[in-house]
Amino acid sequence: MIEHYALIKHLHVTAASLSLLFFMLRAWWSVREAAVLKARWVRVVPHLIDTTLLVLGVVLMVMLSLWPHQHPWLAAKLIALLAYIGLGTLAIKRGRTPRARAIAALAAVLTFAYMLGAAIRHSPLSWLA
Repeated sequence: MIEHYALIKHLHVTAASLSLLFFMLRAWWSVREAAVLKARWVRVVPHLIDTTLLVLGVVLMVMLSLWPHQHPWLAAKLIALLAYIGLGTLAIKRGRTPRARAIAALAAVLTFAYMLGAAIRHSPLSWLA
């Protein structure tokens, strides 16, 4: 399995990039109150991308024997993931006003940036490490 590490990591990074880009597009549509948000494909595709991202992340974690209780950066990244999901639902669906959705979207993107920094720097301090 380890011989496939590079491929799995590349797919994980690709899925993360697609997830962020599609989130930003949907957040923009949400702030603009665009009807396209109700299209079936717009509601289904993010789940496919994010499930792929999560599965590949778990595969990498198991493959490399990286456990959140042993690696604070990974624990921080997973906690940030929960915050990102919550902020994302506010940005796309639950925000009551376009302004609230825009603020939640910005906070979600900043949280994503934190997760990226934690993953790259292997530190819960993210980019500050």
